[in-house]
Amino acid sequence: MMTENAVMSDLAIPPGEYLEEVLRELGMTKEEMARRMGRPASKLSQIFNGTKRITEETALQLEKVVGVPAHFWTGLESEYRLTLARNEERERDTELAEEAPLAKKFCYKELAALGEVPDTRNRVKRVRALRAYLGVTKLSLATEMPRYRAAARFRCGRTGKRSPEAIAAWLRHGERQAQRLETAPFREERLRSVLPALRALTNRGPGGFEEELQSMLASCGVALVICPHFTKTYAHGATFRLNPSKPVLMITVRGAWADIFWFSLFHEIGHILLHGSAVILEEDGADDDREREANEFAGNLLIPANEYGCFTARNRFTEGEVVRFAGEIGIHPGIVVGRLQHDKRISHNCLLHLRAKLALRVAE
Repeated sequence: MMTENAVMSDLAIPPGEYLEEVLRELGMTKEEMARRMGRPASKLSQIFNGTKRITEETALQLEKVVGVPAHFWTGLESEYRLTLARNEERERDTELAEEAPLAKKFCYKELAALGEVPDTRNRVKRVRALRAYLGVTKLSLATEMPRYRAAARFRCGRTGKRSPEAIAAWLRHGERQAQRLETAPFREERLRSVLPALRALTNRGPGGFEEELQSMLASCGVALVICPHFTKTYAHGATFRLNPSKPVLMITVRGAWADIFWFSLFHEIGHILLHGSAVILEEDGADDDREREANEFAGNLLIPANEYGCFTARNRFTEGEVVRFAGEIGIHPGIVVGRLQHDKRISHNCLLHLRAKLALRVAE
C-alpha cells in the first residue's frame, strides 16, 4: 500500500493515480468505492483524471473508505497542483525567454528612464514588463496593432532603418500619457479660435509655459504630449485619435531650438485640422501632399505670407530689421531667423544669437 513518503518530481501525477493503486491493493472497484462514499461514480471519475480537486471533505471520506489518512490525500493534491503551476510557469518563462531578442527592439532603456517599465537586466522580466506596457500577450502582436502599423508604413523614405518596434514603443508612450490627460471633447472651431493665443506663447521664455500650452489645447480637446526622441523611430512628432473626440499631438524637443519646436507644433495642429483622424508620423524630409499642406499651414500661421513677402523683398536681414519685423507681427525673432535660414536667405550660422533654446519638461 502507498505510504506517506512521496518523491518530489517535475512530473505532475494526479492523486487519482495513487488512489487507483490503493483500490487495486484492496480489491475494490471504483464503482464500489463510489457506493461506499455515497457519491455518483461519474463525479469521482474527475478525481481520477485530475480535473477535479480532492477537497478536505472528500479526503475525509477516502480516509473512512480506503483507510489512508485524509492529510495524505490533501498533501498529494497540494503537491500535484503546485507541480502543475511550476510547470506552467516554466513554460511561460521559456516562452518569455524566446522573446528576449525581440524585446531589445522596443527601446527598453528609454522606457525605463521614463519610468514606464522597471529598470532590470533580467531578460524574462523585461519581456513580461514590455507585454504589460504594450498591452499585448506577445510582443510580436504589438507591431500588428492598426495604429502602430499605420504609422510604421506611412513613410517609405526610411523603411530600411525605421524600427516598427521602436515606433510602437514610442506611440504607446504617447497613448499612455494622453490617457492621463483630461481634455474637453474635441471642437475644431475652438482650436482655430485659440491659435492666436498659442502663437503669442512663442514670445515666452525658454520654459515654464508647458502647462499653459497643454491646458489651452486640452480646452479644445487636444491632448498634448511633449516626449523624448526614441532611437530608430526617426520621428519627431505624431498625431492620432485616442478616441473620436480626443486627438493626440505628440512632439519631441529636437535640439531644443524654439523655432523648430513651434513650427513643429503648429505643423501637427495643421494635421489635426486638415487631415482628420489619420495616423501621421513625422520625419525629416517627408514629402507628400499632407506634409506640404501642414507645412504651409504652420508657416503662414507663424509668419503670414504677405508680410513675409514684403519683408524678404527688401532683402535687408540685419539684426535690427529682423527684430523690428518680428515685433510687428508679434512673434519671437528666432522664428524669423529660422525661417530665413530654412529658405536659404541667410546662412545657417547667421544671427544665431537671436534663436532661442527651450528647456521643456517631457512627459514621464
